[in-house]
Amino acid sequence: MTLPDRICDPHHHLWDLSPARHYVVADLRADLATVANVTQTVFVECSAWYHQDGPEHLREVGETEWVASNADAVVAGIVGATDLRLGSKTEVALHAHLDAAHGRFRGIRHRATWDASPQIKPSIPDSGPGLLRDPACRRGMAVLQSLGLMFDAWVYFPQLPDVVDLARTFPDLTIVLNHLGGPITLGPYHDRAAMLDRWRTLMTDVAACPNVVLKIGGIGMPIYGVPWSKQATAPAADEVAAFWRAPVQWCIEAFGAQRCMFESNFPVDRLSMSYATLWEAFDLLSTTCSPAERSALFHDTAVTTYRLDKGTS
Repeated sequence: MTLPDRICDPHHHLWDLSPARHYVVADLRADLATVANVTQTVFVECSAWYHQDGPEHLREVGETEWVASNADAVVAGIVGATDLRLGSKTEVALHAHLDAAHGRFRGIRHRATWDASPQIKPSIPDSGPGLLRDPACRRGMAVLQSLGLMFDAWVYFPQLPDVVDLARTFPDLTIVLNHLGGPITLGPYHDRAAMLDRWRTLMTDVAACPNVVLKIGGIGMPIYGVPWSKQATAPAADEVAAFWRAPVQWCIEAFGAQRCMFESNFPVDRLSMSYATLWEAFDLLSTTCSPAERSALFHDTAVTTYRLDKGTS
């Protein structure tokens, strides 16, 4: 098969945090040039470009400002970062993001990844347990919803009940679940088959929430137990597709293609494979889908969810 005529990549980062963590617009453009028909992308927060001084609750706005000023028109949407637990300051920060983004701002990702196992290192920043159920965070979610913004949820799979509770509490809030719902194979979850059984059970409840949309990606992250993360050579697309075929096809069936979108998660997934290999793998993973379903997976769901068809002006 060949890739669809239009592709939207709804999840990538831009940063210059160190020589080893350097990925700016030129690097993104170089990767996009290897895959035909990527017409739009969405930047997702990554703790980069923050203001180094000024009010603490506005420092993350520096990231939105940088992307809006430095990324060209292909970056059609911006998902920023703000602590949703800061009461009235949260609303001030959200309005600052909206002003800084010049029409591109679409929502917030407040990372919630956490696990009680000491074998799993805390994420940075460390949200601690129960972020998505925190009453202060819920008040921030209400503000997010009132402004017509959306929430990108990044959790590990044992936390999926928190996403379900959030979705049921805020039925008018669009929640975009990142990276297949976090099927990690770390620590106590090292048995991938057992983990996937539990993941599917929890994801069934998520799929029953109509306001949750799923990003299918993150499939190159070592924390997902990918076999090629320790190989000397990068995997071919068919190897990637074979490893992920059952979980991905299950997700498409459970959520429906109209609530699923393929994402690159670059440059994080570059740890395992090239941008072109990743999208070729997505092509192979969708061979049993209809043309309309493939259009949704590669483009339409992302554009509709992030309202990219409304332009950036």
